[in-house]
Amino acid sequence: MIAAVLSGFAVALLAPALAKRLGRGAGAVLALYPAALFFRFLSRVPAVVAGETPSASLPFVPELGISLSFRLDGLALLMALLVTGIGAIVLVYAGTYLEGHPRRGPLLGLLVAFLSAMAGLVLCDDLLALFAFWEATSILSYFLIGFEREEAEARAAALQALLVTGGGGLALLAGFVLLGQAGGTLEVSALAANAEALKAHPLYLPALLLVLAGAFTKSAQVPFHFWLPGAMAAPTPVSAYLHSATMVKAGVFLLARLHPALGGTREWVWVVTSVGAATMLTGALLSVGQRDLKRLLAFSTVSALGSLTMLVGVGTPAALGAAMVFLLAHALYKAALFLVAGILDHEAGTRDATRLGGLLPLLPATGVAAMAAAFSMAGLPPLLGFVSKELLYDAALRASPLPFVLVPVAVGSNMLLVAVALTVGFGPFTGPRGATSKLPHEAPVAMWAGPALLGFGSLAAGVFSGALSPFLSAAASSALGHPYGVRLELWHGFSLVLLKSLVTLVVGVALYRGRHRLRAFAERFAPLGALGPARLWRAGLAGLVSVAKGTAAFLSSGSLRQDVRVVVVAAVALLGPLLLSRGTFGAADALPSVRPIEAVLALLVVAGAVGAVVAGSRLSAVVGLGVTGYGIALLFLVFGAPDLSMTQFAVETLSVLLFVAVLRRLPRLRSRSAPRSRAVDAALAAAVGALMAGLVLAVHAGPLRSRLSGFFAESSLPLAKGRNVVNVILVDFRGLDTLGEITVLAVAALGVLSLVRLRLAAKGTAGAKEGGR
Repeated sequence: MIAAVLSGFAVALLAPALAKRLGRGAGAVLALYPAALFFRFLSRVPAVVAGETPSASLPFVPELGISLSFRLDGLALLMALLVTGIGAIVLVYAGTYLEGHPRRGPLLGLLVAFLSAMAGLVLCDDLLALFAFWEATSILSYFLIGFEREEAEARAAALQALLVTGGGGLALLAGFVLLGQAGGTLEVSALAANAEALKAHPLYLPALLLVLAGAFTKSAQVPFHFWLPGAMAAPTPVSAYLHSATMVKAGVFLLARLHPALGGTREWVWVVTSVGAATMLTGALLSVGQRDLKRLLAFSTVSALGSLTMLVGVGTPAALGAAMVFLLAHALYKAALFLVAGILDHEAGTRDATRLGGLLPLLPATGVAAMAAAFSMAGLPPLLGFVSKELLYDAALRASPLPFVLVPVAVGSNMLLVAVALTVGFGPFTGPRGATSKLPHEAPVAMWAGPALLGFGSLAAGVFSGALSPFLSAAASSALGHPYGVRLELWHGFSLVLLKSLVTLVVGVALYRGRHRLRAFAERFAPLGALGPARLWRAGLAGLVSVAKGTAAFLSSGSLRQDVRVVVVAAVALLGPLLLSRGTFGAADALPSVRPIEAVLALLVVAGAVGAVVAGSRLSAVVGLGVTGYGIALLFLVFGAPDLSMTQFAVETLSVLLFVAVLRRLPRLRSRSAPRSRAVDAALAAAVGALMAGLVLAVHAGPLRSRLSGFFAESSLPLAKGRNVVNVILVDFRGLDTLGEITVLAVAALGVLSLVRLRLAAKGTAGAKEGGR
């Protein structure tokens, strides 16, 4: 299971070559990978429904208890099927949709990599491994949203999505660390088994709030909802995949996954339910004023994510059962409608809902698929959307003590969403022909087959909803932490829930018929949207950039002396008071005994340093530095470190030779700096010297419990076949570190060589011009 998921990253690397060789067929070939995973997961359904939980684990950092552990329970299986199934459909669609695009191959590769990261996220049982996949989805989504990099809107939207979800990711990591501290483990299943002790721990509330911050930013909950509509700058296949079935569902998935461990408390219920209900209503209200089909779908997605969050927040068995059904229904109809929006843009040249109409005779297959998906979104029987809406209303009615708030929010939001669904999936294909920029015609089969399959899936899942009950019961049981049976039926008899569904449909159809007046009314309040969270975000980001510029101007003045002064002052200001408070300089036991030879060598080192400072020529300064270096090498020898001493002698000799060879070619020394400036430098130098002396004394005064010294001394000869311990450490035990340092020096040397050659070339050019004159 682990290898199958991680192999997707290798498959992604093949995408550019396949696209170059196969053209539009590359999408279908790449879709074989998620399709194979889909059928593999599908074969596990009977076992998971029977109560089995397949798992696999690969130790990653065993010393810290970190492993890449996968666990396939009902919830993970539901998400894995959506990720792989819809992923395969989107890849086939994208191969044709991007026909002629010069970067089709890289986009297909990014989609496959994202698919693998999302599959890893939903299967992980270890929190740190889950976080790694979580961040991978954020980074990959940045490249996907900003794929049209020539467009400023796409670049801005990608950056906004990355910063919002990335900031939430940092909060999530902190929350995971606190959960590990409180629960004593990073395994989700183990935390759920120890839920009562975890909820009673003092770290529960801060861990909960941090985790919720991460989930809310990922799933575009209020007040972080503004990034998702902006992400519609991405190509349509990206929007269909990331913003209907995968990335934006990650936050909701995390809430459901952690519900057995963290849910059920008063803090969980009130915070999660309130934010979900606010998001549900906000997304529905903002959607009715949109004209662009993708933005209509984006705001309706925000509302749907709010519905899911609200249900998980309520946390009752009925609510979580409804959440699992709605999770499936929403993925089916929303992915189909996004793909239909892409077809309309591709074939009609516009996504403006006011310019589209009467296209059913020209795009019959697309129109039928769109209507099936739209009717499911509107909640018409016998589609799965109707079943999920019934369960949502039932859960809201049972959500004591919140039904008087949640029921009006749910009904009102769904009335607006009925109008949105018909606007997107019904209006463009009925009524008089709209004024499109080109004559539409039916899309290639590779494009309309996906929406048709998803629309038919919504119909089949609704008609045969009873057959889905065991599977969705397993998913709900995983989210609850105990067995629960979800009962799916098209007909429950006459009830208050059915009445609410009928009222929702009647009012929603009426709103659709008056959609032009409704849109005009909503557009009057559009300026108020500029005062929302998006404006606060932009103002905060601009303020942060201004502070960064001011700080950089203060700390990096362009003068090397001033920059060193800033660093030195900061070090002394931060560490000096700490050393003084510990009494380091006044502790008699911190001062070691000094032998005469040590005192003589110390004076020699000091004399060399003072000589380098007061020297009037470069050669004299180099000699002073050499005296200091050789004095330190002799101190190493006196203290019984001949190998380190020999290394220091070699370094000092080479340094002196290089200094002499280089400095003699530079211009003569300038006159000394002003007395005031030299006094400041002297004071700072004395402060740094005192600070370093204090640090050495503090280290010497404390007990040294290093296991590395003994290990290096004992292992140098038998493991590395070397008697010089320092050399062995540099070239064997820390060989990669040394290689990195050598690489840095080599790159710097190449840079210097390039500058020298450029200067010589410039001189040659100037000389040639003079000769020509």
